[in-house]
Amino acid sequence: MGAFRPRLVVSGDSDETERQFRSLMGDDVEVVRPGAGQGDADGMLFTGGLAKRTHDLELCARGFLDSVPDALVLIDSQNKVVWHNEVFRTMADSEQPLIGLSFLEALGNPELISPAVLPLNMDPGPGQVLKAILKMAEKSFVAIRASRSALAVGDAESRNFTTIVVRDVSEEILENQKREALYLAGIELGDLSPEEITEMPHEDRTELLKEKILEYSQDILGFETIEIRVLNPVTNELVPLLEVGMQDEAVQRKLYAVAEDNGVTGYVAATRKSHLCRDTKADPLYITGAADARSSLTVPLIMHDEVLGTFNVESPGTQSYDQKDLEFLEVFGIVVAMALNQLHLLVAQKVTAATASSNRLRSEVALPTDDILSSATAILEKYIGHDPDVCEQLQQIVDNTRKIRGQIERVSEEVETTDAGFHPPISRLREERPQLKGKRILVVDSDASVLTSAHDLLDRHSCSVETVRSGKAACQMARSHHYDAVLCDIRLPDMTGYECFCQLQEIDDHLPVILMTGFGYDAGHSIVKCRQRGLKAVLYKPFRREQLLTEVEKAVTPPPPHE
Repeated sequence: MGAFRPRLVVSGDSDETERQFRSLMGDDVEVVRPGAGQGDADGMLFTGGLAKRTHDLELCARGFLDSVPDALVLIDSQNKVVWHNEVFRTMADSEQPLIGLSFLEALGNPELISPAVLPLNMDPGPGQVLKAILKMAEKSFVAIRASRSALAVGDAESRNFTTIVVRDVSEEILENQKREALYLAGIELGDLSPEEITEMPHEDRTELLKEKILEYSQDILGFETIEIRVLNPVTNELVPLLEVGMQDEAVQRKLYAVAEDNGVTGYVAATRKSHLCRDTKADPLYITGAADARSSLTVPLIMHDEVLGTFNVESPGTQSYDQKDLEFLEVFGIVVAMALNQLHLLVAQKVTAATASSNRLRSEVALPTDDILSSATAILEKYIGHDPDVCEQLQQIVDNTRKIRGQIERVSEEVETTDAGFHPPISRLREERPQLKGKRILVVDSDASVLTSAHDLLDRHSCSVETVRSGKAACQMARSHHYDAVLCDIRLPDMTGYECFCQLQEIDDHLPVILMTGFGYDAGHSIVKCRQRGLKAVLYKPFRREQLLTEVEKAVTPPPPHE
């Protein structure tokens, strides 16, 4: 048996180094060139520039390149793989050797997403980095960065190779796809055709919105159990708009935008802060929604700094959601809030237009119906005790005239009432002066513009306003009908304000009377004399809205009982 000859790979800056080493060692060592069966070599010798990088070479030998989180690949000018790290083998999911395969073949021929031409087929300039996105599977994507450089491998002369870094970007791509889908969903939610705006009832538009929200919640975000509530700004209640997968008890539960004792939903609406519940059994805010829920996400729906409602999703697994899921729900919440706000605007526009029409109708019929009431009352007063049939017919005229005005008022109120928790600002108007609702006010003035102004200001607060143009007519109306207050001008065509005040007191000494005057001299001193007989309030024309409403409200409100 011959003497043992160790195999030694010698790598240096030139072939001269190898020749010198062979001459020095003679037959004691078998010298092997790099790339020539070096897999079973007993050692390696680096000389020249490589010897100065032994630390780097040692790190590579100890597996540093395999510990890099990205795949590293070296391919030749024919796009064949000549080297790769272990991460690339894992990414390619192959037990077969990858050396010698084309780069795309090694990866299983993935689909090129961008750019239109694979960078490896291009001819990059010196120092240029080419980039591409490849689709490996349905939800798997990789990004590659490739640069070309001249390298000497083994004993060959320097040749062009391409170094490729392959990174798994599935999470980033899927997140971007979600964001793009949510953006398109926002456009779709707000895309109503002219027919849907003008012809579709509010309830149908709401149902259409709910269908789209549910579709996008499930298809884009993968949420199966959801609940959306909208805030009623008048009652502060969070009214259910859409629910899927919730218990009946949870849906019927009354929740308010209050931070305590109203679950996560009430807390989120009150604080305007999103809430991630990782474990429902450990979260003190959580109140049972879905029967098997163990985690939940809840975000506020905010538009123009106003809370419109809440969006809640639940899952049967603990730790089912993370911060990223919360961020996506917040993005979708913005989309939903915009759609809800559009419904608000459509309702408000419809109510505004309808209210303007009803107000105009009410204004147009106000004075003519007042004249009918006044004339019928005057004739009725003459026939009482003489002709019961005529009196009955006249009373029907009075009743039907008031009924017509009442119907107009009811139609106006119905227009201002909407379903599904949508309450435009106009509908809140009637809550401003609840003491005036249902009160009957008699206004006495010879100026038709003053009578119209009184109707415009008081009718919208659900007062029943009736007007006459003389003191005599005022007394006839007061004798025949009940009024909660009378507004009387001090200058009437048939008597002074003082005379009318006194006659009204004789008819009903508990009837509140407010005198009206312009900014002029009170020649008859009506105001002074009326004050001596208990006058409480004087209004100056033209009316100032707040002053008129306040004085009438005082007049029709009973004083508190004496202690």
